[in-house]
Amino acid sequence: MEDIRSVLSQFHTKKKSTAETQKSSTRPDAMALSSEIPDVFFDVVLQKYKLNRPEITLLMFLYRQVWCRPNLYKSHGIGPLNSYSDLCTNLGLSIEELGTYLRVLENYGFIETVRSGQYFVRKFFTEELDAQFGQNYDEFF
Repeated sequence: MEDIRSVLSQFHTKKKSTAETQKSSTRPDAMALSSEIPDVFFDVVLQKYKLNRPEITLLMFLYRQVWCRPNLYKSHGIGPLNSYSDLCTNLGLSIEELGTYLRVLENYGFIETVRSGQYFVRKFFTEELDAQFGQNYDEFF
């Protein structure tokens, strides 16, 4: 009987335990995903508009929420509702800085506020570029 137990103990089950599954999803490379950012952002927007680093970071954060992740209102260009405190924590900004950068992006026409914490983000960043690339949005407002 002990021979059978020693043989069976050498084989591992095929199912991963939940602890192993959780460990594997928190690997350092688990966050290494890719997002599709149109080349026009690098070729036109960054050259034409003098955005600073936090403005670019905020724009990319909102853009990825709307266009690169599963989103119910993607066809309308509208992102999910954000908490300002969560945005500040994720981006390393104060509430005042966040408000300033949101206004700058709105003044350039990259985003529009739907309601506090929820934004319309253009697929090609400006109205002119949207028209040039044939991007239109379903009527939502």
